[in-house]
Amino acid sequence: MTDLPYPIAAEPEQAEAEAGRKLFAGEVEFVKGVVAMSGLPEPDRLEVCFSGRSNVGKSSLINALTGRKALARASNTPGRTQEINYFSLGSQRYLVDLPGYGYANAPLDKVEKWQRLLKQYLSGRATLRRAFVLIDHRHGIKPVDSEILSLLDSAAVTFQVVLTKADKVKEKDREKVLEQVRKALSKHVAAYPELIVTSAEKGWGLPTLRATIATLV
Repeated sequence: MTDLPYPIAAEPEQAEAEAGRKLFAGEVEFVKGVVAMSGLPEPDRLEVCFSGRSNVGKSSLINALTGRKALARASNTPGRTQEINYFSLGSQRYLVDLPGYGYANAPLDKVEKWQRLLKQYLSGRATLRRAFVLIDHRHGIKPVDSEILSLLDSAAVTFQVVLTKADKVKEKDREKVLEQVRKALSKHVAAYPELIVTSAEKGWGLPTLRATIATLV
């Protein structure tokens, strides 16, 4: 048992891991892309959302979680996806893919429109149980990430940091980045007190993340 603040989440128990495996091995379908609150699906089931800077590996992680190579569309153009994308996980869950943030090339009016929609979604979606904020393990939490974390604090939405691309981090740099992340999270009241470390390419942390989503109530 570690006394570190924001420890790395332990491997799930067998029953939890199996629940996660079944959830993501079952029917997973794209439902719709939403550009306004009026377009959101009926709030008839629990949902989790994935948020992160552009090119943090969000689409790759969603595809790896679901075992479907092209479920979430990866783009080489940061900020290209400007919709809230809904995916169904069976009949009991929605997985919500939020647009990437922190892109420099998007027009200002589009950025402002996205920010308004994001604030409305986070503040007004009663069925949202947890936001998973993806952070590139090579770089840690940047100022643009902190803005989103503060927004989640003000919306009283519990968020959990998921570190991506862990296989790309040199071993000597891992603890230094984790220390930076933990220090940054200590300023955020809505932060869930465990980190999940993942690699979409290597499959690291996927059972833990699947089990976490499957066991939320």
